[in-house]
Amino acid sequence: MNTTTNTAAARSVDALATAVLRGEYGPPPSALVATSVFWIHHGTRLAGGDTTYLNQYVLVRLGGSFGGCAFEAGEIDPAVCRDSSGVPLDVLLRDAPRPLRIAALDAYLAEARPHRAAADAGEAEPVTLPAGPPEVRARARDAAIAGLLDIGEGATVGLIGVVNPLVAAIRERGGVPLPCDFNLRTTQWGDPVTDDMNDVLDRADAVVATGMTLGNGSFDTILDRCRARGIPLVVYAQSGSAVTRAFLGAGVTALSAEPFPFSQFSAEPTTLYRYRTVSGT
Repeated sequence: MNTTTNTAAARSVDALATAVLRGEYGPPPSALVATSVFWIHHGTRLAGGDTTYLNQYVLVRLGGSFGGCAFEAGEIDPAVCRDSSGVPLDVLLRDAPRPLRIAALDAYLAEARPHRAAADAGEAEPVTLPAGPPEVRARARDAAIAGLLDIGEGATVGLIGVVNPLVAAIRERGGVPLPCDFNLRTTQWGDPVTDDMNDVLDRADAVVATGMTLGNGSFDTILDRCRARGIPLVVYAQSGSAVTRAFLGAGVTALSAEPFPFSQFSAEPTTLYRYRTVSGT
């Protein structure tokens, strides 16, 4: 499956999934099967830091593409690999736990139009992350994400989903981070991290959000608030990178899309894809 469509930008995650089920983005999902489902749990502590990042991902393989979504600890059991591999895609899109639904949706959209095809068409800018240790690759990734921010000196940047190298990259561009995360209390430098997303969305001049917001259901809220306030929304997506792409021009103003294998799973050069749009309204 490799289909180009002219479908208008999506307005909500559920509306996007409904459109996919209707066949508006390519072949009917009922005709496709999730070849493989993966459950991954890993921890990372970058050199010089005092934070151990614990992440869980569910991945869906569809043809030549992978879809992925992060989830909270205990939300999905490893038995999902046995129970969901070989299941028709429309069943996963309708009935699976939310992170698995997002991963299935991501796989479908990535197979319909791979990020590399968008790059070949000039719609996305490929950025190669260098080979090397995690610290080198994380800094390169987060500098690429921060490069999507068009902000003035002193602008406040809501950071929803805190990664310490990205905090540093925002500061290097003159921004003032407003970090928000459900699982961290301070940044590496002692900055307080709030768990009140609404406060950050009300105060920020621009917002940078992780694709993990797709999995926990907060993405639509972030999208709506940024639309209502008319402020830029940059998404850095390992989770749901092809899903988030569907919202370019409908609230998302820029996207760093990192398809699997994610940077932390390889020491070799890998590619992320940067998308920009003139307006997110």
